[in-house]
Amino acid sequence: MENLPLAVTGYQLSVWIHITAVVVGLGMTFAEAVLFPVAMKLDPRHLPYVHRLQLTINRYVASPALLLILVTGIYQVSDGNWDFGSFWISATFAVVILIGGINGAYFIPADKRLEAMITGEIEAAGPGEFTPSEEYMRQARIEGIIGAVTGILIIISIYLMVVKPGA
Repeated sequence: MENLPLAVTGYQLSVWIHITAVVVGLGMTFAEAVLFPVAMKLDPRHLPYVHRLQLTINRYVASPALLLILVTGIYQVSDGNWDFGSFWISATFAVVILIGGINGAYFIPADKRLEAMITGEIEAAGPGEFTPSEEYMRQARIEGIIGAVTGILIIISIYLMVVKPGA
Protein backbone atom coordinates (compact mmCIF):
# COMPACT_ATOMS: atom_id res chain seq x y z
CA MET A 1 0.00 0.00 0.00
CA GLU A 2 1.35 3.41 -0.94
CA ASN A 3 1.96 5.83 1.94
CA LEU A 4 -0.01 9.03 1.77
CA PRO A 5 2.21 12.08 2.25
CA LEU A 6 0.12 13.41 5.13
CA ALA A 7 -0.69 10.08 6.78
CA VAL A 8 0.67 9.78 10.30
CA THR A 9 0.51 7.09 12.92
CA GLY A 10 -1.17 7.58 16.29
CA TYR A 11 2.29 7.44 17.84
CA GLN A 12 3.60 10.23 15.60
CA LEU A 13 0.55 12.34 16.35
CA SER A 14 1.11 11.74 20.06
CA VAL A 15 4.76 12.83 19.81
CA TRP A 16 3.70 16.01 17.99
CA ILE A 17 1.07 16.82 20.65
CA HIS A 18 3.58 16.01 23.39
CA ILE A 19 6.28 18.33 22.02
CA THR A 20 3.79 21.08 21.20
CA ALA A 21 2.45 20.96 24.78
CA VAL A 22 5.98 21.30 26.14
CA VAL A 23 6.90 24.19 23.85
CA VAL A 24 3.64 26.14 24.12
CA GLY A 25 2.42 25.21 27.59
CA LEU A 26 5.66 25.20 29.51
CA GLY A 27 7.54 27.62 27.29
CA MET A 28 5.19 30.40 28.33
CA THR A 29 6.12 29.88 31.96
CA PHE A 30 9.71 30.93 31.24
CA ALA A 31 8.42 34.37 30.21
CA GLU A 32 7.02 34.79 33.72
CA ALA A 33 10.58 35.37 34.96
CA VAL A 34 10.70 38.77 33.25
CA LEU A 35 7.21 39.98 34.20
CA PHE A 36 8.01 40.96 37.80
CA PRO A 37 11.23 42.92 37.11
CA VAL A 38 9.64 44.76 34.17
CA ALA A 39 6.62 45.73 36.28
CA MET A 40 8.87 46.90 39.12
CA LYS A 41 10.92 49.02 36.74
CA LEU A 42 7.91 50.61 35.04
CA ASP A 43 5.66 51.06 38.07
CA PRO A 44 4.96 48.65 40.95
CA ARG A 45 1.28 49.43 40.46
CA HIS A 46 1.45 46.96 37.53
CA LEU A 47 2.14 44.06 39.90
CA PRO A 48 -1.52 42.95 40.24
CA TYR A 49 -1.51 42.46 36.45
CA VAL A 50 1.67 40.37 36.72
CA HIS A 51 0.04 38.00 39.20
CA ARG A 52 -3.20 37.82 37.22
CA LEU A 53 -1.23 36.98 34.05
CA GLN A 54 0.85 34.33 35.83
CA LEU A 55 -2.29 32.86 37.34
CA THR A 56 -3.93 32.71 33.91
CA ILE A 57 -0.86 31.12 32.28
CA ASN A 58 -0.46 28.53 35.04
CA ARG A 59 -4.14 27.68 35.29
CA TYR A 60 -5.24 27.70 31.64
CA VAL A 61 -2.05 26.98 29.69
CA ALA A 62 0.55 25.16 31.82
CA SER A 63 -1.89 22.90 33.70
CA PRO A 64 -3.62 21.54 30.57
CA ALA A 65 -0.21 21.22 28.89
CA LEU A 66 1.10 19.14 31.78
CA LEU A 67 -1.93 16.87 31.50
CA LEU A 68 -1.34 16.45 27.75
CA ILE A 69 2.37 15.77 28.36
CA LEU A 70 1.52 13.11 30.92
CA VAL A 71 -1.19 11.39 28.84
CA THR A 72 0.79 11.41 25.60
CA GLY A 73 3.90 10.24 27.46
CA ILE A 74 2.02 7.27 28.92
CA TYR A 75 0.65 6.47 25.46
CA GLN A 76 4.10 6.65 23.87
CA VAL A 77 5.66 4.34 26.46
CA SER A 78 2.77 1.89 26.09
CA ASP A 79 2.69 1.99 22.27
CA GLY A 80 6.41 2.36 21.62
CA ASN A 81 9.37 0.17 22.36
CA TRP A 82 9.91 1.74 25.79
CA ASP A 83 9.87 0.52 29.39
CA PHE A 84 8.35 2.44 32.32
CA GLY A 85 11.23 1.08 34.42
CA SER A 86 13.85 2.91 32.36
CA PHE A 87 15.49 5.65 34.43
CA TRP A 88 14.96 8.43 31.88
CA ILE A 89 11.26 7.59 31.56
CA SER A 90 10.47 7.14 35.25
CA ALA A 91 12.53 10.22 36.19
CA THR A 92 10.77 12.33 33.57
CA PHE A 93 7.34 11.16 34.73
CA ALA A 94 8.31 11.98 38.32
CA VAL A 95 9.44 15.47 37.30
CA VAL A 96 6.27 16.15 35.28
CA ILE A 97 4.10 15.05 38.21
CA LEU A 98 6.21 17.17 40.59
CA ILE A 99 5.86 20.23 38.32
CA GLY A 100 2.10 19.69 38.16
CA GLY A 101 1.99 19.48 41.95
CA ILE A 102 4.06 22.64 42.37
CA ASN A 103 1.85 24.46 39.87
CA GLY A 104 -1.41 23.45 41.54
CA ALA A 105 -0.31 23.52 45.17
CA TYR A 106 2.02 26.52 45.08
CA PHE A 107 2.01 28.80 42.01
CA ILE A 108 -1.75 29.11 41.51
CA PRO A 109 -2.53 29.82 45.20
CA ALA A 110 0.57 32.04 45.58
CA ASP A 111 -0.43 34.26 42.66
CA LYS A 112 -3.97 34.58 44.01
CA ARG A 113 -2.58 35.54 47.42
CA LEU A 114 0.09 37.91 46.05
CA GLU A 115 -2.38 39.61 43.71
CA ALA A 116 -4.76 40.24 46.62
CA MET A 117 -1.91 41.41 48.86
CA ILE A 118 -0.43 43.89 46.38
CA THR A 119 -3.86 45.14 45.29
CA GLY A 120 -4.69 45.90 48.94
CA GLU A 121 -1.36 47.66 49.44
CA ILE A 122 -1.85 49.79 46.32
CA GLU A 123 -5.39 50.77 47.39
CA ALA A 124 -4.20 51.64 50.90
CA ALA A 125 -1.33 53.77 49.55
CA GLY A 126 -3.56 55.98 47.44
CA PRO A 127 -2.19 58.03 44.54
CA GLY A 128 1.48 58.94 44.17
CA GLU A 129 4.65 56.99 44.76
CA PHE A 130 4.19 53.39 45.81
CA THR A 131 6.62 50.85 47.22
CA PRO A 132 5.50 47.28 47.95
CA SER A 133 5.85 46.06 51.53
CA GLU A 134 8.80 43.96 52.68
CA GLU A 135 6.42 41.03 53.31
CA TYR A 136 5.10 41.20 49.75
CA MET A 137 8.64 41.42 48.34
CA ARG A 138 9.75 38.46 50.49
CA GLN A 139 6.90 36.29 49.22
CA ALA A 140 7.49 37.43 45.62
CA ARG A 141 11.20 36.50 45.94
CA ILE A 142 10.24 33.03 47.19
CA GLU A 143 7.94 32.64 44.18
CA GLY A 144 10.81 33.67 41.91
CA ILE A 145 13.15 31.12 43.47
CA ILE A 146 10.59 28.32 43.17
CA GLY A 147 9.96 29.43 39.58
CA ALA A 148 13.68 29.16 38.77
CA VAL A 149 13.85 25.68 40.33
CA THR A 150 10.78 24.63 38.34
CA GLY A 151 12.40 25.95 35.16
CA ILE A 152 15.48 23.85 35.89
CA LEU A 153 13.23 20.80 36.36
CA ILE A 154 11.66 21.46 32.94
CA ILE A 155 15.11 21.69 31.38
CA ILE A 156 16.18 18.44 33.09
CA SER A 157 13.06 16.72 31.71
CA ILE A 158 13.82 17.93 28.20
CA TYR A 159 17.39 16.66 28.56
CA LEU A 160 16.18 13.25 29.72
CA MET A 161 13.70 13.01 26.84
CA VAL A 162 16.25 14.00 24.20
CA VAL A 163 19.34 12.12 25.45
CA LYS A 164 17.49 9.10 26.92
CA PRO A 165 20.40 8.10 29.20
CA GLY A 166 20.62 4.34 29.58
CA ALA A 167 18.32 3.62 26.62
